[in-house]
Amino acid sequence: MIKIKQATLNDLNKLAILFDQFRVFYKKQTALDRAKMFLKERIEANESVIFISLDNKNIITGFIQLYPLFSSTRMKRLWLLNDLFVDPSHRGQGISVSLIDKAKEFARQTGACGLILETTKTNKIGNSLYPKTGFVLDVDHNYYSWDI
Repeated sequence: MIKIKQATLNDLNKLAILFDQFRVFYKKQTALDRAKMFLKERIEANESVIFISLDNKNIITGFIQLYPLFSSTRMKRLWLLNDLFVDPSHRGQGISVSLIDKAKEFARQTGACGLILETTKTNKIGNSLYPKTGFVLDVDHNYYSWDI
C-alpha cells in the first residue's frame, strides 16, 4: 500500500534529495543545499503544497508539488501541477498515479476548477502517464514563455 501525506519541514532533508534528482532529470546542475532552501521557503510561506509518497519503511519514494493559481474566466482557484517525480528504484508501482490522485482530491477539497501542467515533449513517461490519469492534451492553445 502506498502512503501519501502532505510534506512538512520535518520531511525537508529527505525530500530535498528527491527534488534535486528531479532537477537533474530536467538537465539542471545538482544543487542540494539550494534545493533544500527552495523547498523550505515554499513550505514556510505556504507558496506550494507538496505531497510525498512513503513506502512501508517510511522512506520517501516520490513527490508532487502544486502551486496555486486562479482562473479569471472560471473565477476559481486553479492548481499548477509543477513537479512530479518518483525515485527510479520505486517506479512501476503506481506511485505517480497515487500522487496524481491525491492532487486531484486536494483540488476538489480546495474548491478548485482543476489542475494544469506542462511537460517536455521528450518526457515519454509523463506524456504516457498524464492521459492515462485523465489529463487532456491542449492542442488548441499556444504556450508562450518569457525568461529573464
